[in-house]
Amino acid sequence: MRTDDVNALIREVTERLILPRFRHLAPDEVIQKHPGDLVTVADREAEVALTQALQRATPDAVIVGEEATFADPTTLTRLNGADHAWVIDPVDGTRNFAHGSEDFGVMLAEVRGGQTVRGWIWQPRHDQFFEVERGSGATCNGESLSPVRPHDAPWTAAVWGTLESAHDPRLQMRRTRGACAIDYPALARGEVDALAYRSIHPWDHLAGALLVTELGGVSRVDGRPYGPGVTGALIVTASSEQAAQAVEDLART
Repeated sequence: MRTDDVNALIREVTERLILPRFRHLAPDEVIQKHPGDLVTVADREAEVALTQALQRATPDAVIVGEEATFADPTTLTRLNGADHAWVIDPVDGTRNFAHGSEDFGVMLAEVRGGQTVRGWIWQPRHDQFFEVERGSGATCNGESLSPVRPHDAPWTAAVWGTLESAHDPRLQMRRTRGACAIDYPALARGEVDALAYRSIHPWDHLAGALLVTELGGVSRVDGRPYGPGVTGALIVTASSEQAAQAVEDLART
């Protein structure tokens, strides 16, 4: 599929199935998959719509969606070794979405031969659409993004709650915004210098990691370059090796 066609598909599904539910969810339209892990009717319906459209356009591709993988965990195993795959996060930041926060988005990544080759991140309530293609740069609303600019320490790092209170003179800690679709673009735009997460689901990170690395940053899991199929305990994405190392050092203490 052409990049513009994928862009149009994401926007259409968002307008039709996600935004009408924003701040209008009935109590029975918000489900707890695990304690603290929510899904809404918007997540499920949007993933189905995106999956069906991608299947029609690329019938030989493997499609891995967050909700389909929850229903059948073996779905994720098909990503490893796939010649062509799509990875869908239909509503990233579901908790934010369900509680009426505008910090949510739709993310889609395309994988070929074990590499993420394209990514899309749509923040509908912020009207920001990020697109990235390996080797061709990245854009926001069609305008090219500048390379990330590494800063001198102290670096601003967005992290999970318990790490936020840790101390390292090289770092200024703050909480992530509860949505990778918001956090990764913030790093790409220079609003933070590093991100750290303990959850390494591919739908959360493939598009965002490609966005940052295409702009000159780094993304790695337990010290290894991040990509499809890479798993571990900690994923760190940063504007520089030095900032990434500082976060990794702190997380290990």
